[in-house]
Amino acid sequence: MTDKRKRARKASKKAEEATVQPLEEVQEQVEQVAKEAEEQVEQAAEEAEEQLARPLDEVLGQAEKAYAAYMEAQRQVASAYRVNEQQIAKAYKRAEQQAKNACDESIRQALKAREETMTQALKDRDDAIAQAGRAYKKAREQAEGACETSVEEAWQKREEAAEQAWQLREETIEQAWNIYSKLSR
Repeated sequence: MTDKRKRARKASKKAEEATVQPLEEVQEQVEQVAKEAEEQVEQAAEEAEEQLARPLDEVLGQAEKAYAAYMEAQRQVASAYRVNEQQIAKAYKRAEQQAKNACDESIRQALKAREETMTQALKDRDDAIAQAGRAYKKAREQAEGACETSVEEAWQKREEAAEQAWQLREETIEQAWNIYSKLSR
């Protein structure tokens, strides 16, 4: 009889110690508790057979105690399952929160990278516009300088050509007067 109580207490303590356990451990405990309960029922049945001389009330009392121990073990197993289920739910919520935090951080970093890239692109665009403006100004100045040089050269050539033409005219008129004067004499 004391042996049965010790086993029932042992099963009770094991169920109370089951806080966070993997599903395999809980299943092993369930099997072990069920096995111990069956053993208790079998032992009670064997004792009943051995002691046919005992009164029927005593045998029924032992059977009721064995059944009560079996039912208590089942309650403890169910309790262990509920505790394990709650712990799994908490672990899931933690994992879900960690995934959310990781996602939020990735989004924050992506937005920051986009902002930095856009800022750099705007700066590069402004630099390119300024450089293009400088190149345009330099090209315009060179074109104006080349134009002025060409215009000056053209004016100079025109003046030289006009001067040569004037000189040729003068020489031609002088020759013509010289010829006329030789002829008129």
